Amino acid sequence: MPPRLPPHLWIPKSPTTFGPAKHLTPSRNRKEVLSLYREILRTAKHFHWKDENTGQPWNKLLKDKARAEFEEARNETDPLIIARLLVTGRDCAQQIQNKFNDATNAAWARIERDSSRR
Repeated sequence: MPPRLPPHLWIPKSPTTFGPAKHLTPSRNRKEVLSLYREILRTAKHFHWKDENTGQPWNKLLKDKARAEFEEARNETDPLIIARLLVTGRDCAQQIQNKFNDATNAAWARIERDSSRR
């Protein structure tokens, strides 16, 4: 069975070309990859606490891990695999940002609730 693509990834069919879709060109991929990498680095900045096991700050660990994963996928040439990696990376970054925002909002709500009791 061929690998399935995420349902929200749309690859148009063009009767005149048999190559990769226009939005999967190498220059477009490079821009998307750099944008995703920068977004991950911006997100990692918000993790200030230290890892209990290593004692290193989480933001440094996350940056190092992101760099290692991007370096690992640097030589990938298949446009569909690159697209899948980009979609997965964006989805993971978005989920982490949402969870972080939810936790921040819950903490502020708890602070407001506790301060109103006084």
